[in-house]
Amino acid sequence: MIKNLLNQLNFSEKETVIYLALVELGSAKAKEISRKTGLNRTTIYDICDVLLQKGLISKYKKGASTFFNALEPKHLLTYLDREKEEKDKEIEKQKQKVTELLPQLISLQNIYTAKPKIQFFEGEKGMREAYEDTLNSKGIIFAYANVETMHKGLPNFFPEYYARRTKNKIFIRAIIPQNELSIERSKHNQEEMRETRFLPESEMTFSPEVNIYNNKMLIVSWEEKMAIIIESKELVELQKLTFNLLWNILPEKL
Repeated sequence: MIKNLLNQLNFSEKETVIYLALVELGSAKAKEISRKTGLNRTTIYDICDVLLQKGLISKYKKGASTFFNALEPKHLLTYLDREKEEKDKEIEKQKQKVTELLPQLISLQNIYTAKPKIQFFEGEKGMREAYEDTLNSKGIIFAYANVETMHKGLPNFFPEYYARRTKNKIFIRAIIPQNELSIERSKHNQEEMRETRFLPESEMTFSPEVNIYNNKMLIVSWEEKMAIIIESKELVELQKLTFNLLWNILPEKL
């Protein structure tokens, strides 16, 4: 169990063996570690240097001999904190490089093509990523939304999403079916920058969600756990026209 944990912490097999040997021995010379692990002393010195850099062991001189000493196991937590900090720094550097190169990458796109651009997303992680794109909306989002199926499809996602959309000052106008959760959510319309109109009959319902924004359509299938973003000015204009025709004939209140 402990060996598996250390492997998950990116310890090599030899690092794991020597570290655990030192934890048991407490303080030992290379030849004593070699005797316990079966590894040669050159390897012992090399691996101990790695463990020293990780801050998990120490060494000291006593006469002509060098002793290695395992620090308290709680230092593994400190090691993980440092690893996380280093990883975060590396990611920030990568993000900076991407930011610098974005103009070049964007310039490679064929912005004159008339063909719709289509992106597919699968599974919960992919669907969350698809919704992230709507937070770039430059104006009102027009939506067909069933709050009941949305919250069931991505549990615990939407309250936080609503908060971020509101923080970005993105207003949404939604046509929704009459069900308990949709009606309950509509009570938060003002604080969540949303206006809703209900389909006239309670039997009129649907499962998927459609968001129309910028020159894009986000179509989400909750049953098939997938989402599609279609970027097409022509198609979006038709969808906005259809949405507005329906919106204008629906009553403002139930």
